Amino acid sequence: MSALKRTPLFESYGGAKTIDFGGWDLPVQFSSIKEEHEAVRTKAGLFDVSHMGEITVKGPNSLAYLQKLLTNDVSKVKPGGAQYSAMCYEDGGTVDDLLVYMLDENDYLLVVNASNIEKDYEWMLTQKFGDVEIENVSETLAQLAIQGPKAEEILQTIVEGTNLADIRFFKFRENVQVAGVSSLVSRTGYTGEDGFEIYCHANDAASLWNAIIQAGEPFGLVPCGLGARDTLRFEANLPLYGQELSKTITPIEAGIGFAVKVQKEMDFNGKETLKKQKEEGPARKLVGIEMVDRGIPRTGYPVYAQDEQIGEVTTGTQLPTSKRNVGVALVNAEHSEVDQELFVEIRGKKVKAVVVPLPFYKRPKN
Repeated sequence: MSALKRTPLFESYGGAKTIDFGGWDLPVQFSSIKEEHEAVRTKAGLFDVSHMGEITVKGPNSLAYLQKLLTNDVSKVKPGGAQYSAMCYEDGGTVDDLLVYMLDENDYLLVVNASNIEKDYEWMLTQKFGDVEIENVSETLAQLAIQGPKAEEILQTIVEGTNLADIRFFKFRENVQVAGVSSLVSRTGYTGEDGFEIYCHANDAASLWNAIIQAGEPFGLVPCGLGARDTLRFEANLPLYGQELSKTITPIEAGIGFAVKVQKEMDFNGKETLKKQKEEGPARKLVGIEMVDRGIPRTGYPVYAQDEQIGEVTTGTQLPTSKRNVGVALVNAEHSEVDQELFVEIRGKKVKAVVVPLPFYKRPKN
């Protein structure tokens, strides 16, 4: 059995409880999932997301290559901008969902899911054409995420020469000095809150982590683990690869059709299938469900309409703040209407649930 991989921040975890997450030894919680979840919703939290993968795409044909590789329209991205997209197989199944950063003309950075780094990199190499250089630089970079309503205020106290308010949603700046560490600072995140994702050299990660923890202490910032990251992203209806997205689940079925631009000129993998699903509607849809009777819908639990199994739960939990027992389920489209009565099989017993609107949480407008 191979040893678990560790990020450059492993020694900074202190007494955090760690788990095996896709081959990585990562913190599931520092204090408690509920406390960390609440801190991000009301103040701020700091996450180590250095296990995520980074792949660079450079060269004269990089835009054409990315247009064929990805479902979104990369031509709409300008230097200093980021875009959410997906990579698909020919049948429309999902290779991965990811972020694309345009650093400069013919110079892009793709941020992919940790469990998919090697698979994605190999897939990208098989799709290569023209004058394009593709490099997996994941080992050299670390990523920290500060999320929550006080994120900007906290980070600004240790940023020199950059007004963070000027970095709008899905925009970024390079070479930002954060506590003396040169960083790429992006206004993005995976929690449904305002905040930033910060990329720096792996060797600088520990000093940056400590500086943000220290700066955030007076504001109520806490370090956060994977547990809160999952409840936060789930509450905001942000998909997780391997659950809401997979090689057998298309981006349209997963509800991220906004990142699929079937009208762009360049053909891309899965275009015909995804175009048909957009025009005719997919046979399956992700829906929110809330338990009527007692029970928590967990990942993989079967979902029924009367006695017919019509899908399964992709993610489910009791929400830390509201205590609602809710889930997201991939079900046959004819059973996806809000208020539809369904049943979730929990420990051999069919328990009543109802289809409810998504997301379960929306950030309050200022």
